[in-house]
Amino acid sequence: MSKTAYLFPGQGSQSVGMGKDHFDSNSTFKALLSRANDILGYDLTAVMFDGPEETLRQTEHTQPAIFVHSVALFKALDEKPDLVAGHSLGEFSALVACEAVAFEDALRIVRRRGQLMQEAGVSNPGTMAAVIGMDDAAVEAICLTASEQSGKTVVPANYNSPGQLVISGHEEAIDAALVLLKDAGCKLAKKLPVSGAFHSPLMRPAFDGLKDGLETLAIDIPRCPIYSNFTAKATTDPETIRENLLQQLMNPVRWTQTLHAMHADGATSFVEVGPGKVLQGLVKRTLPDAVASGHS
Repeated sequence: MSKTAYLFPGQGSQSVGMGKDHFDSNSTFKALLSRANDILGYDLTAVMFDGPEETLRQTEHTQPAIFVHSVALFKALDEKPDLVAGHSLGEFSALVACEAVAFEDALRIVRRRGQLMQEAGVSNPGTMAAVIGMDDAAVEAICLTASEQSGKTVVPANYNSPGQLVISGHEEAIDAALVLLKDAGCKLAKKLPVSGAFHSPLMRPAFDGLKDGLETLAIDIPRCPIYSNFTAKATTDPETIRENLLQQLMNPVRWTQTLHAMHADGATSFVEVGPGKVLQGLVKRTLPDAVASGHS
C-alpha cells in the first residue's frame, strides 16, 4: 500500500508576509498564531507579516516563525500522515504533526534553540556554503583536506539532494574548501547568508544549552514513524527522538538519505507543509518517480 509522507521545512524558507493569507482566511490558523504570540510574549505575527526582513532573518525569530506557520497550516489541513520528517528545525514541526510533542512545549524549545544557535554563531563565528554538482564523497574528502590545510573545521552539514550539499565551519576552512572545490571542477560553490556554522562542531555551545531543555521535554510515542535528520531512520521511541533532536545540532542533516528511507518504506507521495517550496524541489531531484506537492 502506498503511503503519504508529510515534510516540514527548516530555516531559509521564511519570507516577509508569510502566513498572512491563511491568518486572514482560516480560523484554526489564526487561533494558533495568536496562541504563539501569548506563549512567546511578543508579537511574532508582526515580524512574520511586516518584517523587516533583517529582523525575520535573525535565527531567534526565523525558527519560531517557520515552526508556527508550518504547524498552524498542518492543523488547519486536518490530515493524518503515514510518515513524517522535517529538515533541521522542521523536525520539531514534524513531531507536533505526529502528536509526539505538544505545540506549546515544542514552541518554547524552538525559541530556545533559535536563541542558542544565534548566540553560538556569535561566540563561535563561522559560515556555510552551498556546493552544487559534485559527488557527496568528493565533497567530504575536500572538507577533510581543507580542515587539514587551514587548521580549522569544515564539515558536510546538509545532504539536501544528489549533487547538492551544504558545508559548514570556520570561515578560513570554508574559504580553503571553496578553492579546492573550484580546482576540482565544481559547478557552483558559494557562501550562504547565515549567522553561524549550523550542523557543525561550532554549535557546541547551543548543544550544551539545549541539552537541559530537551531533558525535560515531554515526548509521547508518535502516532506514525518520524524520520530523524541525525540517523535518516524511522523511530517511534521517545528517548531515541530526544537524543536525535540534540545530536542534529552538531551533525549533518541527512535529507537525501531520509527521503530514500521513506521511499523504501512505502512512501510514494510527499507533501510539504510550511512556507516555501524548497523540500518539494529536493524530493523531485532525489526521487524522480515520487509525487511531490505542498501547502504553503
